[in-house]
Amino acid sequence: MSMALHAIEHDPEYINLQTELIQLQYWVKENNKRVLIIFEGRDSAGKGGAIMRFIRFLNPRFYRVVALNKPTPLEMGQWYFQRYIQHLPNPGEMVFFDRSWYNRAVVEPVMGFCSNLQYREFLKQVVLLEDMLIRDGVRIIKLWFSIDHDEQKKRLEERKSNPLIKWKLSTVDLQAQLKWDEYTFYKEEMFKYTANTQSPWVVIRGNNKDLARKEAIRYVLHNTHYPSKGQTGVRLSPDRNIVQVLS
Repeated sequence: MSMALHAIEHDPEYINLQTELIQLQYWVKENNKRVLIIFEGRDSAGKGGAIMRFIRFLNPRFYRVVALNKPTPLEMGQWYFQRYIQHLPNPGEMVFFDRSWYNRAVVEPVMGFCSNLQYREFLKQVVLLEDMLIRDGVRIIKLWFSIDHDEQKKRLEERKSNPLIKWKLSTVDLQAQLKWDEYTFYKEEMFKYTANTQSPWVVIRGNNKDLARKEAIRYVLHNTHYPSKGQTGVRLSPDRNIVQVLS
């Protein structure tokens, strides 16, 4: 067991939040709910680590983590959303997207992986798609983990030097600092065109990983109604200094 996991398992607040998540998962399973939680953010923002905190004690039979590779030549010829659709939650299931269809909103235009026409068409279609899913009963929660320039630089340097996480380093990561302003521009455009009251963006200030992960869990718990909610006595209302909802 890593030192980080050992530490959180001795953190009463974290354990209480996990207990609440287990109650939420039980409600999802028993009531055939479908929950999709999207984790987005700049490279090294902490998306994968946050997912690991969410699922630490959940029943693996009733959740999935989806982290897709770059599209194959066949997938590149398909409707853009097609490869994501097959991974949507089934009844009684929670699905965690480690990056998502929002690759086309930020990473792809920054890195030149899509045309401007494809980018503009995505901004139109994604709103319609999410509206259809919500109307069909899928609960969508979109989390954006935000870090500053210096914090990203520090984390990327760690990826280069730490053999345990060096696998995370990619060619896209190597461009992240050089293209910081372009990422900022497309991120803001994404918020402007795809955040609404039905499907808001939830921005998590992520420089402090531990606080960011706890507040992300808190947001999900606070905004979901399940039996036994709050019985642990842990604070469920997210800290507004860390969590900002854009709609």
